[in-house]
Amino acid sequence: MKYTIDKKEQYVIFTPMEEKLDSLLAPKLKSELLTIHAEGFANLVLDMAQVKYVDSSGLSALLVGDREFGNTGGIFLISGVQDHVMKLLKISMLDKKLNLVNNLEEAGEAIFMHEIENGEDSEETEEEED
Repeated sequence: MKYTIDKKEQYVIFTPMEEKLDSLLAPKLKSELLTIHAEGFANLVLDMAQVKYVDSSGLSALLVGDREFGNTGGIFLISGVQDHVMKLLKISMLDKKLNLVNNLEEAGEAIFMHEIENGEDSEETEEEED
């Protein structure tokens, strides 16, 4: 699987450089997402701009990423979804479950807002404990 990883301060942008996210590549994607999460990154943007086809294995990989990053208070965003892939996400109703954004700029803004909201939640918790 060909891909690029761009590590920012608050998040990682993972970009598969493949047209198909199918049963051959989905296990590798899951593995890479879990590795990035294990490295301590709380937020990830999956840039799907190059991906034109996804099968059920690929959808499963997206759900793994969403679950892993979400379980620890982070956010998993999917950016640049192509029309064919979006149709599949809508048919499977995953467009309601997954965090989809139009582009990397929106992804950065969404992560910024998520961090602010989480920061306020933890401050409120600290104040309640005092």
